[in-house]
Amino acid sequence: MTISCDVAVLGGGTGGYVAAIRAAQLGKSVVVIEMDKLGGTCLHRGCIPSKSLLRSAEVYAEIQESESYGIETNGVKLVFPKVQQRKESVVDQLHQGVQYLMRKNKIQVIKGKGRVTGPSIFSPRSGAVAVELEDGEMETVVSEHLIIATGSRPRVLPGLQPDGKMILSSEEALTLEELPASMIIVGGGVIGVEWASMLADFGVDVTVVEAANQLLPQEDEEVARELQRLLKKRGVKILTGTTVDEESFSSSGDTLSIEATKGEQRQVLTAEKLLVSVGRVANVENIGLENTDIRVEKGVISVNANMQTSEPHIYAIGDCIGGLQLAHAASHEGIRAVNHLAGELLHPYHPHLVPRCVYTRPEVASVGYTEKEAKALGHDVVTGKFPFSAIGKAIVYGLQDGFVKVVTDRSSRDILGVQMIGPHVTDLIGEAALAQLLDATPWEVGEAIHAHPTLSEIVGEAMLAVDGKAIGL
Repeated sequence: MTISCDVAVLGGGTGGYVAAIRAAQLGKSVVVIEMDKLGGTCLHRGCIPSKSLLRSAEVYAEIQESESYGIETNGVKLVFPKVQQRKESVVDQLHQGVQYLMRKNKIQVIKGKGRVTGPSIFSPRSGAVAVELEDGEMETVVSEHLIIATGSRPRVLPGLQPDGKMILSSEEALTLEELPASMIIVGGGVIGVEWASMLADFGVDVTVVEAANQLLPQEDEEVARELQRLLKKRGVKILTGTTVDEESFSSSGDTLSIEATKGEQRQVLTAEKLLVSVGRVANVENIGLENTDIRVEKGVISVNANMQTSEPHIYAIGDCIGGLQLAHAASHEGIRAVNHLAGELLHPYHPHLVPRCVYTRPEVASVGYTEKEAKALGHDVVTGKFPFSAIGKAIVYGLQDGFVKVVTDRSSRDILGVQMIGPHVTDLIGEAALAQLLDATPWEVGEAIHAHPTLSEIVGEAMLAVDGKAIGL
């Protein structure tokens, strides 16, 4: 059977379904091909379930600390199966929402495994998709434009392949039926530190091993140091500049061991479980790219600024093109691809202006360049910095750790980047992102009236601090 449409989307994750909705809004007939569940990794095996677990961990930690707020609690008990049940209900609710959006926008969804085909009797050019359905039958989707949104999967270390029991990826960790007493996390990037924060709040003994000299290697050094300090304060053991020897891994009963090396120092780490969190790999294999002229470079699909591959009628978005590999970046790329194929007005896309968020306790958020990156680009940098300890709402909340840092160019006064660590900064980063989009100066943001008492006051104060005009210090 052959199905014809204006736009076909291979992959129904965040980028894919958002692209499909945008295409439908523009009057296009749309087919989404997804072999699993709509929503992809973000909804089912990443962003949403992990944030649900993080929220439960945060609530549990707050209850443990409630006496400092004048509230005494007795008999508090963590029931992890119920934590998992809540996570599943959150995912189910959002999954139903995505399915509703498909129906509302009259988007046809085909569940099956798709492969891009070359020129054939169905289409004189490559880009049709052969879909193997669950019952083994085949369908072919022929479209004017194809958007590839096949996502990514956790990277595996040789010798430490996840077995779902002792060695876990972030996906297996989400399905734990009970918490281990201890866990080693290999990788101190975003996913690794989020799991470290969550597990520490749940009472698990956590050790993080990171090969770079700081946690969150892509983020500001001051922010990384503050996060490391605060995680250590909560009992997390952190080994930076350290690698693990995969061949040294062994297990006996319920305990595993692995050797870690830092320079000439070697030590044996033991725990009940090991989480491998060393990045993600684009899903570009077994989707038929060999039947096209699409270029795959360094393991990701090569695209231009409009998300077009080397075959102009075929686009690619999201994790499969590398870059930031963030759900909101994929959504933006999906909308951009559709707007381009539909002839809509496009605005410049600057990936460094995509906000980056880490949902540890406290949270980390940033947009633009770090101070180090700005200097490497040749800017004469001036920074402004303001602590949460001087913000009234933060003191009321008992969340005084952290700060906001603004990086600017001395001559142009342009905001080059903003880095934050502290309470609810993943929400506060939106103002900084908007300021950069609108090319605002620190003075303009500082002049905006921020309500008192709110956490958002810190953004205005940090902007004023660039010129030494912060009021609260």
